[in-house]
Amino acid sequence: MRAKLLARRIGWRLLAGVGVLWGAATAAFFTLHLTAGDAALSTVAGQGADPTQAVLEQVRRDYGLDQPLWRQYVDYLGELLHGDLGESYQQRLPVAGAIEAQLGQTVQLAAGAIVIALVLAVLVGVLTAKRRRWVRSTTTGVELLLASTPTFVIGLVLLIIFSIGLHLFPVSGQDGLRSLVLPTFTLALPVTAVLSQVLRSELEDVLEQPFILTARARGMRDVAVRFRHALRHAAIQLVTMSGVVIGGLLGGTVITESLFNRQGIGQLMLVATTNKDIPLVVGVVIFCALVYVVVNLVVDILYTIIDPRVVTR
Repeated sequence: MRAKLLARRIGWRLLAGVGVLWGAATAAFFTLHLTAGDAALSTVAGQGADPTQAVLEQVRRDYGLDQPLWRQYVDYLGELLHGDLGESYQQRLPVAGAIEAQLGQTVQLAAGAIVIALVLAVLVGVLTAKRRRWVRSTTTGVELLLASTPTFVIGLVLLIIFSIGLHLFPVSGQDGLRSLVLPTFTLALPVTAVLSQVLRSELEDVLEQPFILTARARGMRDVAVRFRHALRHAAIQLVTMSGVVIGGLLGGTVITESLFNRQGIGQLMLVATTNKDIPLVVGVVIFCALVYVVVNLVVDILYTIIDPRVVTR
């Protein structure tokens, strides 16, 4: 019975995920087509050709830009259903190939940021919950500052201190692990601030529960109580918030990769948007939406591991 309920829950999440992907593709498609500018002119300029009227008309015919907008939309959806993301106007490469070529660098950056954010959030949240007022106030103030500070400001501060001031890490580039440290922490620190606030709030409620008092009465040390008992019961909210924050983490790579002069999905998105490369922009948007859907599906499955009662709700 439980397996059937879990399968049904996952099925509904997958159906909702399809809706998210369709909505993301549709919003990106129409937004780019309806904004000012000529995609054909951008394409010709990017290819270094002479933007004569004859050349522009040929480009419009080649890419179907001479068709009514609704027809372009229907054709594009048909291609998506067959797994074809189209061809980049600028790079003259399949969109899937262009994304794949840049994916590795972004995965390194995002994965490192996720691991650092989760580890720091758990340590800070667990070790500061129900502590003295000045400890909690100081920690909360730092978290609010990090959570409300724009990503590029955090990156600039890290650059000034650790690259320009202390010369510990390179200013830009992607040569080795040292060049990955500052971009990773630039992405991770705001996420850490949000997650640790959520976790601390839950832990402070859990630490007042009778089973915690029982564990303390048996002589269990405070650190063991926090990590072995309280953390498990507070993890649901941490997992929930992690799905929301991590799912949108790719958006932060646009700024971070530009600031640290790194190649990746974020930089690819920025260039494609500037050049009005519609297939590439929509392809990146769909990819980011897919990541969001997958992350939240994984989070939903983790619910059932942490608290099996979730399946029957």
